[in-house]
Amino acid sequence: MAKRTFSTLEAFLIFLLVIMTVITVALLTLLFVTSGTIENHKDSGNHWSSTTQGSRTTQSPPITQTPDFPSFQNFSGYYIGVGRADCTGQVSDINLMGYGKNGQNARGLLTRLFSRAFILADPDGSNRMAFVSVELCMISQRLRLEVLKRLESKYGSLYRRDNVILSAIHTHSGPAGFFQYTLYILASEGFSNRTFQYIVSGIVKSIDIAHTNLKPGKILINKGNVPNVQINRSPSSYLLNPQSERARYSSNTDKEMLVLKLVDLNGEDLGLISWFAIHPVSMNNSNHLVNSDNMGYAAYLFEQEKNKGYLPGQGPFVAGFASSNLGDVSPNILGPHCVNTGESCDNDKSTCPNGGPSMCMASGPGQDMFESTQIIGRIIYQKAKELYASATQEVTGPVLAAHQWVNMTDVSVQLNATHTVKTCKPALGYSFAAGTIDGVSGLNITQGTTEGDQFWDTLRDQLLGKPSEEIIECQKPKPILLHTGELTKPHPWQPDIVDVQIVTLGSLAIAAIPGEFTTMSGRRFREAIKEEFALYGMKDMTVVIAGLSNVYTHYITTYEEYQAQRYEAASTIYGPHTLSAYIQLFRDLAKAIATDTVANMSSGPEPPFFKNLIASIIPNIADRAPIGKHFGDVLQPAKPEYRVGEVVEVVFVGANPKNSAENQTHQTFLTVEKYEDSVADWQIMYNDASWETRFYWDKGILGLSNATIYWHIPDTAYPGIYRIRYFGHNRKQELLKPAVILAFEGISSPFEVVTTW
Repeated sequence: MAKRTFSTLEAFLIFLLVIMTVITVALLTLLFVTSGTIENHKDSGNHWSSTTQGSRTTQSPPITQTPDFPSFQNFSGYYIGVGRADCTGQVSDINLMGYGKNGQNARGLLTRLFSRAFILADPDGSNRMAFVSVELCMISQRLRLEVLKRLESKYGSLYRRDNVILSAIHTHSGPAGFFQYTLYILASEGFSNRTFQYIVSGIVKSIDIAHTNLKPGKILINKGNVPNVQINRSPSSYLLNPQSERARYSSNTDKEMLVLKLVDLNGEDLGLISWFAIHPVSMNNSNHLVNSDNMGYAAYLFEQEKNKGYLPGQGPFVAGFASSNLGDVSPNILGPHCVNTGESCDNDKSTCPNGGPSMCMASGPGQDMFESTQIIGRIIYQKAKELYASATQEVTGPVLAAHQWVNMTDVSVQLNATHTVKTCKPALGYSFAAGTIDGVSGLNITQGTTEGDQFWDTLRDQLLGKPSEEIIECQKPKPILLHTGELTKPHPWQPDIVDVQIVTLGSLAIAAIPGEFTTMSGRRFREAIKEEFALYGMKDMTVVIAGLSNVYTHYITTYEEYQAQRYEAASTIYGPHTLSAYIQLFRDLAKAIATDTVANMSSGPEPPFFKNLIASIIPNIADRAPIGKHFGDVLQPAKPEYRVGEVVEVVFVGANPKNSAENQTHQTFLTVEKYEDSVADWQIMYNDASWETRFYWDKGILGLSNATIYWHIPDTAYPGIYRIRYFGHNRKQELLKPAVILAFEGISSPFEVVTTW
């Protein structure tokens, strides 16, 4: 074997890895020894981190609260309720979740994140479902369990594990910190109860609003292809699927968007749910502003169109742009190129002749990531708008649901009459550490790695122990970098117990997938579930995949794609037969719904809810203003005059924005206000959910910080006198007293906006 050499960067990273791992293992061991480890979801009501108190019981659930449904003659539609609520969480002192890039922490806000809930109920109110599209990277098991607990406390058995779907849009620019499994906690640099509580409360609030807004209505369905927004980021893996199978499709990505149009009985617009397969990674891993990326921008445009006169995040119409089988789908449509030479690196290793894999990156259609996000998001919005306007086919039929918890590490799959295989304990392969063309890791590890490296294997074995022969054999041909399924301290590193769930609305079946299906995985899955429904009498079903739902289990490739061990395959944690296992499990759910035997199904092993999670490593410190200054004072004023198209910049004495996730006195970090002579007062024109504004937080030393607010003046801005207001919270700490969080605000001097004419 040739001698292994390392670059200076790699040597430095290895040194840091060893030091950090030793410290982490020591801390984890100490925490494990000194604290409790686990409590069961079923019996742990008094211990969960929740503002709602009370114990759980499986004998007699709380009284179910239902709205008084009026009687409607010949009513053949559904009761429909929509709701939206803020779930942004921290925008500072926390990692952004998705790329796994060290140092990519939040330093401000581009757009708020929202939870959008849609409740759909049978006319008699007997059966219902809640679909919630959440602007996060993924749904953690801990989030789902806590949301279900709070819903039970409020509504009894009305909203349950079988009829509530939580689905993340998969933005890579949202906060981390809301997980319970150790791998994700380490990636988050600790658990943030502040962010966790904020997100849970936002999700529950959106459901509360939808519940309150229930009214009779109709659901219309439409489909159509979205052009020019996708590429397959692992095309060489896709080509390993059988040619006969590939020949049935015109593209190596799924271009179809499915739209549900929700209206009341008078035809008045209520909301929209759409599903489309695309990674929200137009914002790349150099970004530090919390935002909802391309799918969030599509929702923003649709809601602004329908909610005329309302600020972003407000108004009655709710538009959910949900994820689907996006595993190998990138919005960076210019494709991968070597950033140092400009030549294509669209090869099976995604590597460059000079500089290796860290130089191979894909880019979007814009001049920068902000413009790329808007270009891709606008095309998605425009297609959804077209499909919404032309929707005529009505959805009718009962609301039905089936759900199971499954131990995905031990599923036997009957491939044919003579051949049975099994899933594996979770493990991540080498190519997981390579990253993708949407976000490279910086390490000298390439996609498509099918053999281990002696150095990394030895380092892993010394720090974490050796993978067992069983997991090595089961995961082949994956070379195991991290045997997460065999790492249990202080808690398991990845989940064993996952949710499988289908909810049907008449002829539409929504399959809640706890991960990221690749394009061909999604196609095989939809076809299989549709066949199963048809086999038992439910013909012509439309099956839609709701991705990133309920719990996160990384990727799901086809068996053929798994052999190449690119990033998606290396991240298929339950082994080469994961897709076959999911197809088998969801077939069982489809059969149970079609044969009315859901009540006979086992609920499965309940997932755990862990206590004493590793806290954030970033301390809470008191904020300080410079000598002679106060929080909110202006450090850099606005100019007296601006023209449309220019950018206003104002710098204030700031405080840590994470305080505002704890004390939510203010609902925005900023407003742009215009003076109206007609009312002799200031009117809010934009807030921090507006795409025209950006909020940056610059962290200094010893509690000092600045807040910078930018307003990109749009062409639609009216001429007149404006000002910018900044809203914040500072942490005050006095000796021997508990810290308090105090609200403050700052106001810029007035400035004039004039037109270019």
